[in-house]
Amino acid sequence: MLGEKVGNETGRVVLRRVLPSDGGPPRVETTFEATGKLLGVDVQDMGTYTAVVRPDGTLFGEGQGVIMSPTGEMATWQGQGVGIFNSKGGIDFRGAIYYQSQSPKFARLNQMAAVYEHGADATGAVKTEIWEWK
Repeated sequence: MLGEKVGNETGRVVLRRVLPSDGGPPRVETTFEATGKLLGVDVQDMGTYTAVVRPDGTLFGEGQGVIMSPTGEMATWQGQGVGIFNSKGGIDFRGAIYYQSQSPKFARLNQMAAVYEHGADATGAVKTEIWEWK
């Protein structure tokens, strides 16, 4: 069941590169930077994910990142998701994300599975929304 919205952020893709594919479909690595809120705390997120096109044209992606607050609280995340190419020349992903943190402000994240919607448009603008999965 979808629970409380716990975060949102906007930002930009800062790097894309095609990785060796070992004979399979190409893998594309995307690194982004974003700012927003997580559990009501202002944050900056740095993340990298790789995506591969599956035979049906959808994407499978997995990634990781680091979130920091202006006062030094930190959390790391790992996630996976399924994506599609959208009609605006970008991509839309939906998936699950898991956090780890030693920070008291982010301690609640250690006990939750979260689901997300992440989109990147043709210009490299990104937007992510995150909900607790109950």
